[in-house]
Amino acid sequence: MHTPENLKASFLDYLNTHSFPLAPKELFEPVNYILNLGGKRIRPVLLLMGYNLFKSDIQPALPIAYAYEIFHNFSLVHDDIMDASPLRRGKPTIHQKYDINTGILSGDVMLICAYQYLQEVQPADKLAQVLSIFNEVAKGVCIGQQWDINFETTNQVEIADYLRMIEYKTAILIAGALQTGAIIGGGSDSDAQHLYEFGKNMGIAFQLQDDILDTFGDTASFGKRIGGDIVQNKKTFLYLKALQLATPDQKTILHQQYTTPITETREEEQKIAIVKSVFKELSIEEISSQLRNEYQDKAMTHLQAVQVKEEKKIHLKELSEKMLNRIV
Repeated sequence: MHTPENLKASFLDYLNTHSFPLAPKELFEPVNYILNLGGKRIRPVLLLMGYNLFKSDIQPALPIAYAYEIFHNFSLVHDDIMDASPLRRGKPTIHQKYDINTGILSGDVMLICAYQYLQEVQPADKLAQVLSIFNEVAKGVCIGQQWDINFETTNQVEIADYLRMIEYKTAILIAGALQTGAIIGGGSDSDAQHLYEFGKNMGIAFQLQDDILDTFGDTASFGKRIGGDIVQNKKTFLYLKALQLATPDQKTILHQQYTTPITETREEEQKIAIVKSVFKELSIEEISSQLRNEYQDKAMTHLQAVQVKEEKKIHLKELSEKMLNRIV
């Protein structure tokens, strides 16, 4: 079995030898720029790990892993435009470095190229199944993004709505990568479905952990400013659960903090402190961690059901733990 580190190295070698064309420069230079900004490469590595559970030679799976990474980055390019984000992985976003029209068109061509790499699937008779999985995942990511946008302008958001949104926006791309890897690796439909469920539940657990760290982590280990979700009035599980448990006075405080405009950094820090105080009074960190653990346990149950030797699953178990602890 290949280690995740070896799989990532093999994937990066493939990526580096499959750059996009140099002309027209205005279209393809931004694509090469975003693909070479780094990142954890979790999705292609997981696809290769799903494949490697059943076959040892990973070379035939590399184009499909690349397709998933191209699609992931395509979604980031367009997300950054919608969110007006100035930075991605510490560097200027495409629309910031170039312009919005470039971001839209370069993103479009990335989506098309993702499908081109999917066509290289081996064995060829798996193409229809691979495309079907990919299409459902890609559509789901778009649906999740729209729900996330909708949540910014409505107060009628339930916990079930939020969990469904992160399932679509974040988790199903991880799930689809694992499922696709298993399918092209020769795994059974049952094993592939269990890997899908493993990835979906791990993806939800990962996003819940991200939400927890955004409020209760520290900048040095988290890599981002603490309290960003609070400043942006994000209706995360933490906020929605707090509303569910809050006293009338606490609800009033939360509503005020999430609806009153702020104009200065000092006011932002005050807002973060007030909301965190309410969260602590309601034990929101502990409750959120418990839900995260429940999703992690669900994921492990599905991994356990995959019909391969246990020693072959060790790297997937270890990687999932590292994802939750943000070691990768």
